[in-house]
Amino acid sequence: MAPRSTPPRESVEAIISRLTKTVPDYPERGISFKDLTPVFADGLALHAVVGALVEPFAGRFDAVAGIEARGFLLAAAAAYATGTGVITVRKAGKLPREVYREDYSLEYGRAALELHKGDVPAGSRVLILDDVLATGGTLSAAARLFERANVHVAGFGVVLELGELRGRAALAGHRVRSLMRL
Repeated sequence: MAPRSTPPRESVEAIISRLTKTVPDYPERGISFKDLTPVFADGLALHAVVGALVEPFAGRFDAVAGIEARGFLLAAAAAYATGTGVITVRKAGKLPREVYREDYSLEYGRAALELHKGDVPAGSRVLILDDVLATGGTLSAAARLFERANVHVAGFGVVLELGELRGRAALAGHRVRSLMRL
């Protein structure tokens, strides 16, 4: 399927705003889920988003990490675009080899993330990407995983930032690039 055309002068924020769908009461009552899959489905939009996420970190990372699951899409595209490797940060219990594990709080519960030991050489630099920055729990847990593996976190890139949840505070000391704040 050919990508839909994106107006040539449309900002990345306008593209995201135009294509993102809001799903009320998902995954539970009272939460308004921002569905970015229409952004990812549009080839020109995905290209613009990935470019805008990685540009501020150019030359500062050796690999791109994606947080399960939508972060995988961004990280794979960014790694391909920059000629770097892609690292998957998975939900607990999904990786078959020895892992680092980090428990954390979400805006609506608790969870854990895991990272294979040995997938990223110590001393490497990683750019961590995800779709949304809410409370910062997921991204700060991912940073702790990499820090335990002696990998430097070059920064974080997210498509949407939910400002009222103050997630950026959980990432203090790290560079954060969000393409759109709500």
